[in-house]
Amino acid sequence: MDGSQGEIEGVALEPSAVRRFLADNPQFLREDLGLLDELGLRVAAEGNVVEFGPAALARVHAAHQREATQRQQLEETARANFSAQAQTHGAVIDLLDARNHSELAWRLDELSQTRFGLAAAVIALEHPERVPAGWKLLVEGQVDMILGSPSRLARMGFAPTALGLFGERAPQVQSMAMVRMSIWEPACQGLLAFGSADPEGFTEDMGAELVAFLARVVERTAERWPIL
Repeated sequence: MDGSQGEIEGVALEPSAVRRFLADNPQFLREDLGLLDELGLRVAAEGNVVEFGPAALARVHAAHQREATQRQQLEETARANFSAQAQTHGAVIDLLDARNHSELAWRLDELSQTRFGLAAAVIALEHPERVPAGWKLLVEGQVDMILGSPSRLARMGFAPTALGLFGERAPQVQSMAMVRMSIWEPACQGLLAFGSADPEGFTEDMGAELVAFLARVVERTAERWPIL
């Protein structure tokens, strides 16, 4: 074999040519023990059969294991997404049953714990005077400060500037999911915040679609009643 010429005894290294060469010269592969070893093959006891050796079988097994693991991960992700969507839809029904602003905040906090296993949920609002009972009062510009930018709509992960939202439960919160809200006319800037006791509960690379959906539900529900 001349590697520089890309040929085997004058035959071009094309798949069809290699196939013909091996068919015409079956002893070539069977008698080249070094090549067989590199390919992970071995000659069977009968002498005329080339079978997979341990190395080749190990590679096939490893590839199968990788495929099975990837398939399992996809299935687990799909189940988790389906469960999260189902819990979110149930949470929407709970929120729509609220009869006033205070009950809306209570229901949100309660379902965050019972449905999602979180530490807390908070509705916060920028207002010069007061907010409904159970809501968190913010000063003007505080939503931008917590989210990190005036143009930012959501923030996932741990944000030290948001710990004050969770009051006495702040020491339990290790990660947050927060979405900007705009309520009433003229609009008041607000924030829907969920806190998790798990540092990996909310991470920066997570999507905020479901949390944003709940924020829109809270906005529309809160607008049923005027702010007092």
